[in-house]
Amino acid sequence: MRGFIFTVTVLWMISASCAEAIHGLYNFGQHDLFHKKNNCKQIPSSLLLCHDIEYTEMRLPNLLGHESMNEVLQQASSWIPLIQKQCHPDTRKFLCSLFAPVCLDDLDEPIQPCRSLCESVKRGCAPVMYAFGYPWPDMLNCDRFPLDNDLCIPPASVENVVPVTKEVPRVCDACKETEENDNEIVDNLCKNDFALKIKVKEISYINGDTKVVPETKSKTIYMMNGVSERDLRKTVLWLRDGQKCICEEMNDINAAYLVVGQKVDGRLVITSLKRWQKGQREFKRITRSIRKIQC
Repeated sequence: MRGFIFTVTVLWMISASCAEAIHGLYNFGQHDLFHKKNNCKQIPSSLLLCHDIEYTEMRLPNLLGHESMNEVLQQASSWIPLIQKQCHPDTRKFLCSLFAPVCLDDLDEPIQPCRSLCESVKRGCAPVMYAFGYPWPDMLNCDRFPLDNDLCIPPASVENVVPVTKEVPRVCDACKETEENDNEIVDNLCKNDFALKIKVKEISYINGDTKVVPETKSKTIYMMNGVSERDLRKTVLWLRDGQKCICEEMNDINAAYLVVGQKVDGRLVITSLKRWQKGQREFKRITRSIRKIQC
């Protein structure tokens, strides 16, 4: 199965997500657009783009005109690959100030990113996007944002900036594309302790590893070996060193996945992860192999 590559993701991000966001983008000079009552909402754990930011509540509608959390989640997911490219240390801060602006009860006006924050992120990330043939999108035109003042979000101070690596992060071993025949599929399954079909409920990062919590109701166990019922009551999966590598397969929080792995030191460790695509020939072969498996 072919995994998503950054070029395809950026194409989708620019042509689909940005187009919809531009259509709903607030004109920052027209304050009447904020006459709608703004509601403070808890930032959901499924909003991966804004994981581990410094505040916990966001306002809706946001600065891109998204009025529902579902819309925010759908549009924000397409920007995760840009975060993974590590093109600028403030990329997440800038994007989250738009998708999930901080919500303060005693402040009616939204807190926007400063123009200098936009320009700083653009200098770092626009060349990365341009390298794949896509310009900096109009929805992120830095002239839309206010000059630096006490009520906008500035870039990190020079002493707090974390150097950005220019090296493209490696693909996680579990997320690499593989071409396997039926015998190799069976052999791979027999080397592992479990195979699950899941949908992702929550993703977080602990000590450099990626912690994946599946939705319980969507979990289907295809194979078990050395994994107890107790292990599966509250399934938690781990992708080792997930913070140091990229897994573009997992960009879509709404997708289903086939996860294969081993039980190591009490943890269910992912060794292979593939986007589940119903009807695709490879998954028909995998399903058939699992049903007939005899290790």
